[in-house]
Amino acid sequence: MQGYETKDELIKQIVKMAKLFIDEFDTVSEADKNRLIEGVDRTPFQMLAYQLGWMNLVMNWDKNELEGYEVLTPAPEYKWNKLGDLYENFYEEYKEYSLDELKGLFNNCVERIIIWISSFSDEELFSQGVRKWASSTPSKWPIWKWVHINTVAPFKTFRTKIRKWKKLNNQ
Repeated sequence: MQGYETKDELIKQIVKMAKLFIDEFDTVSEADKNRLIEGVDRTPFQMLAYQLGWMNLVMNWDKNELEGYEVLTPAPEYKWNKLGDLYENFYEEYKEYSLDELKGLFNNCVERIIIWISSFSDEELFSQGVRKWASSTPSKWPIWKWVHINTVAPFKTFRTKIRKWKKLNNQ
């Protein structure tokens, strides 16, 4: 897994990969946003809803913990070994939005996650045990790893997927 020395490095990578990812959707038509193509496991809509769902979920874990609530990861009524059901919940939540609206929501969410990350000191971001939710799995990751696996890593993976989807869609 890619590592970072400072929160500024993490933020720069999020900004860079988010832009590369979201710019791929500029050439996807509204009519095709729900088109599932053989060889790609998600539609363009599902790729965006997935990203929005996870980014918001991670920020909500932190918000809820700070407000004194017990945080159940990944989410109440969902288990780590049954994430498909959680993804379906993400798709349901965003199904009424147009592609342009989803892109706007994505950009807004990236801005909010940058503000949120900026609120941590480097020590808080890179140390274990700072938040209970971050220590809720056996790996007890520091916050930066949770952020990375729900921003930079899937932005890269899904950028590859949307590029493949566009190539196959244009054949």
